[in-house]
Amino acid sequence: MPVSKRHKEDDPHVGPELMALRALLAKTREELAGAQEREKRARYLAFHDDLTALPNRRFFRERLDLALSSHGAAIVPLAVLYLDLDGFKALNDLYGHDTGDALLSAVAKRLAHALRAEDLVSRLAGDEYACLISGVHSRQRLQQIAATLFDAVSAPFKIGALELIVRPSIGIAMYPQDGSTTDELVKAADSAMYTAKRQKSSYAFFRAALRRVTGTQLGG
Repeated sequence: MPVSKRHKEDDPHVGPELMALRALLAKTREELAGAQEREKRARYLAFHDDLTALPNRRFFRERLDLALSSHGAAIVPLAVLYLDLDGFKALNDLYGHDTGDALLSAVAKRLAHALRAEDLVSRLAGDEYACLISGVHSRQRLQQIAATLFDAVSAPFKIGALELIVRPSIGIAMYPQDGSTTDELVKAADSAMYTAKRQKSSYAFFRAALRRVTGTQLGG
């Protein structure tokens, strides 16, 4: 009868070499997976706010840049809503930063919940947020969205044993009539927000005649 050939793995010399190679491959795969996870985490942190987990100003700027550049000759309606929390600094000073941070996180959740899935809400800095609204043609519909956001934020917050009330001032800028670039739209929305704050109204649309230099920059 023919003698059966032994498998290479049964060779006393080849076996340890295969085991070492397998161990090396397993370690390489583990290190690669770890590097990919670290890269993914670093990218997430670069584009998201640590406190609220919302997209940050860099993410917002890139998304708005992309939306504006992808339209080409077609004019697709966009709007930027700029939100600032009235009286937040006083609450933060009175109750402390931990309470202030909890309030900012709660506001972020309400804003995200109130918007449509296709819209974007971002925390720019401090108590300032921005929303990118796409595909809305009418001022009336934008008024409804702003009113929804205002009502969502204005409802009392339960922070620990405290019940806190904070109201936003909301500025609205529309593309293309109020600006054709990211900076122009954000500055217009910021200007409109100050109008809403000054008039003690829940929201205000940008009007070119009332343009003011706010120094707002949405740089990364």
